[in-house]
Amino acid sequence: MNHPRTSRAAEALAAAALLALTAACGSRLPESDFEHDDRPPATARDAGGPIRVGIVTSATSPVGGGAFTGPRDGAKAWFDRLDARGGIDGRRVEVRLCDDGGSGVGNNECVHRLIDEEKVVALVATTVLDYAGAPRVSRAGVPDIGGQPIGAAYDTYPHLYGVHGSEAPRNGTPGWDGKLYGGTEVYRYFKREHGARTAAVVSYNQSASAAYARLVERGLRAEGYKVVTEQVDFALPNFRAVAADLKQQGADLVFDAIDGHGNARLCRAMDDIGARVTAKVTNVQNWTSTVAEDYKDAPHCRNVLWATGSSRNFEDTGHPAVRAFRDATEGLRTHSQWQLEGWAAARWFTDAARSCARTGITRACVDAHVNRARDYTAGGLLLPVSFERSPEPPATSRTCLSVARWRDGKGWVSQGDMNRTCFTVPHLAYEP
Repeated sequence: MNHPRTSRAAEALAAAALLALTAACGSRLPESDFEHDDRPPATARDAGGPIRVGIVTSATSPVGGGAFTGPRDGAKAWFDRLDARGGIDGRRVEVRLCDDGGSGVGNNECVHRLIDEEKVVALVATTVLDYAGAPRVSRAGVPDIGGQPIGAAYDTYPHLYGVHGSEAPRNGTPGWDGKLYGGTEVYRYFKREHGARTAAVVSYNQSASAAYARLVERGLRAEGYKVVTEQVDFALPNFRAVAADLKQQGADLVFDAIDGHGNARLCRAMDDIGARVTAKVTNVQNWTSTVAEDYKDAPHCRNVLWATGSSRNFEDTGHPAVRAFRDATEGLRTHSQWQLEGWAAARWFTDAARSCARTGITRACVDAHVNRARDYTAGGLLLPVSFERSPEPPATSRTCLSVARWRDGKGWVSQGDMNRTCFTVPHLAYEP
């Protein structure tokens, strides 16, 4: 049977590239500082004792407040609801939060505290700018479940399980011999479903932005698009000139390698110039309920905003798993796709812990359960996730994606069934 598989490596590069536009990564503490730990493995076997988990988030960072907190908030909401309903086998889940400040030093400190001092059974929904502590987590055999793949850690180390899965060997080297692979399914979708033929890629004259833009360009050309490249000055971007050229070139789609603020300014310029496109395509980071506010000066552009990802639209309240998420998070001021993915990560840990309840909820047992995952979906919230290691990089794969479009008055409207929006696409290599 040909299972639908996700390939979100390119999306991870997008996250890293866009975040690098406004932040500098911190230095790393020497790994030797944390190498020795002779204490017994963390366990929650004591009858009635709490099950302790850790959530590491760059809640404060050079990128700005709120950029990373969605998965944390979603996971915390799941655990709060779980405890209100009796916890796991009668034991509550004790969540320990750590803000690493967006630096490698801070990340190592969080990992050290949670693993060695707090003795957490697992990390859940990790979302950080610089995962400097990943080698320490891996050496300790602590399962890191449902983390956001910002950077290459989840395609590098054993015991780390990104929310979208991985086929990489995870033997200490990123991907396959230092290369990761991303599919062209997003470009195939707009070509097949909307007849798009000309696509523009907008980037800054900055290394991370330009590198991601080149990968997007390669993917578009592999799918037969005419590609229009637009680069603007990072310090003094002239978005009106870009918008005017998009209009002249007759672009059907606009992809970008710029930050959220730049996207809002680009959209405003497109509205002012009268540049009309089929879709202004963004990624899962910007799949939030704040679009009306963020793009308040660009009513036409915001109504052609499309988002793609690997999880079910958080507005799809007709699905019972999404409805449960929204009911539990109704007190939050905003909602986002990253919150839903954090909720799914916490559910994943819970499923693993319940499977270990009879023999003891240990790091090793939880890790073994997650490592065996074959087409895990968190009750339908995620596209099927697996960690079957492939000795060779994929040349092609059957890849599915979740697609939504923003509509004023309706929010994000799902476009078809994510489990049926699937394509067999080529994979392109890149270095993280």
